[in-house]
Order: sequence, then structure tokens, then C-alpha cells
Amino acid sequence: MLSEPKPEQFLYLTTTGRRSGQPRTIEIWFTEFQGCHYCIAEYETSNWLANIRAKPSVRWRVGDREISGTARVLDPKRDAYAWTFVQQLSRSKYGWGEGTVVELRPSSE
Repeated sequence: MLSEPKPEQFLYLTTTGRRSGQPRTIEIWFTEFQGCHYCIAEYETSNWLANIRAKPSVRWRVGDREISGTARVLDPKRDAYAWTFVQQLSRSKYGWGEGTVVELRPSSE
């Protein structure tokens, strides 16, 4: 009996080090919403979050898909709907969703 493929649990996000200029890759939980991927930074002091704020051009991989685009730290007030919805998606998928929400928007190529 064939079973449905298990959804991907991790995304591999590559940022550019804000001081070194070198690529920095992390494995992180993610969700998808309206054509974008979203990650949540547990700590405001996370290096990957600081790297995104300094240089928002990023790459990420989900399964076999390699994607380039732009990362944006959502504002909890201005982006209230997306912020809350993404946190709810994360809670449903992983049982956790607290922190700073980051949107990964693919480049239109």
C-alpha cells in the first residue's frame, strides 16, 4: 500500500553573514502561506535574524526545491493578520509558534 509522502519538516535557510559576508545556513521549522515560506525566530537576538535585517537577499531549500528571494521581518502591528496566522500555522504543525515571524518571498524569475 502506498502512503502519502510526509510533508517536509525543515527548511534550510542561507543568509549572508552581516560581518563576514560568508553564507550561513540553518535548519529551521517553517510553514507556507500565500506563496511564501515563513520561519519564526525564537529569539530577537538570533544571528540569522540579524543577517536578514542587514541583507535581505536569501536562498532556501525545501526538500529538493532550491529557491532564491527576499526575507522580510514582519511587523506585529502592520502585518498583524499574517503574523497571527503564521503563528497559528506553526502551532498546528509543530506545537509551537512564539517569536518573530519572517517572510521568505521567492523572486519572480
